[in-house]
Amino acid sequence: MKLTGLEEHFVTPDVLAANRQLDPANRDLAFRPASEGETSWRLLELGEERIAAMDATGLDVQVLSLTTPGVQNLPAVEAVSLQTASNDRLAEVVASRPDRFQGLATLATANPIAAADELERTIRTLGFNGAMVFGRTGDKNMDHQDFWPIYERAAALKAPLHLHPQSPPIAVREAYYAGFNPAVNAGFATFGVGWHYDAGVQFLRMIVAGVFDRFPDLQIIVGHWGELVLFFLERIQHLADVAHLQRPLIEYFRNNLYVAPSGILSDRYLRWAIDVAGADRVLFSTDYPFEAASKAGARQFLEATDITDADKTAIASGNWDRLTNQINR
Repeated sequence: MKLTGLEEHFVTPDVLAANRQLDPANRDLAFRPASEGETSWRLLELGEERIAAMDATGLDVQVLSLTTPGVQNLPAVEAVSLQTASNDRLAEVVASRPDRFQGLATLATANPIAAADELERTIRTLGFNGAMVFGRTGDKNMDHQDFWPIYERAAALKAPLHLHPQSPPIAVREAYYAGFNPAVNAGFATFGVGWHYDAGVQFLRMIVAGVFDRFPDLQIIVGHWGELVLFFLERIQHLADVAHLQRPLIEYFRNNLYVAPSGILSDRYLRWAIDVAGADRVLFSTDYPFEAASKAGARQFLEATDITDADKTAIASGNWDRLTNQINR
């Protein structure tokens, strides 16, 4: 059973240096773990140590993507330059071990036209399999029509976009996640729940704004078992009712969304994802190097879980292979 991980991260020294120049108040909270200690070292390392970690957890392929904070908080000109450099570097890594690595593009969403063009270049020239995107660019949410050229191009290419969490806006962090010591404040706003509410809200905004009605072929991948919203659909349906959507809410989850665990190896969440979205809409990921599953136990979890062998094979890599085989290259 080939096992492919969809949310496996790297970073470049240039991206770290650019984010280091930002006012600390404008930096994503993810900058610190990405730039310090063993985690930063593992993000920068793209060779034998990474492959050894893959072997230890049973992962055959890592689909590599630039980690948070990415380039979305940077000035547009700088972001465009870094998207090209990051993607070219990633292409070199994939070419060095095409049996073990694939790529998701970095996009400078501060310049949506340049980002759409870069998406096409990375798909058709570099052989990537989609792109990693973040919920907000500056003060604009993911559903803002400025970003629709990216979605139009992704839909035309049939290239999936992986929606990754980012830190909530400062005002939200101060209103909802502050009042404790700095470590708790940061954790509350990020890996506690803040990241996941933020990403789930961004996906819902895309539905309510009509993004998927305008681009019905657009495919979004969401990690962490759907960033919470997958577990609350009956209640969210009330929002769908007043938004007068063109389709029932569940159809957007079963036609435009793929979900992945991001290293949260939970039988309960897996069964829920299959029940809500369908086994053909579940992918796999270990969230390297942030989760323990990225270093041990990924294959063991999927082999031991109580689902059919056909579903195991589909989730392990079959669904991803089918999705990427449809890309218009």
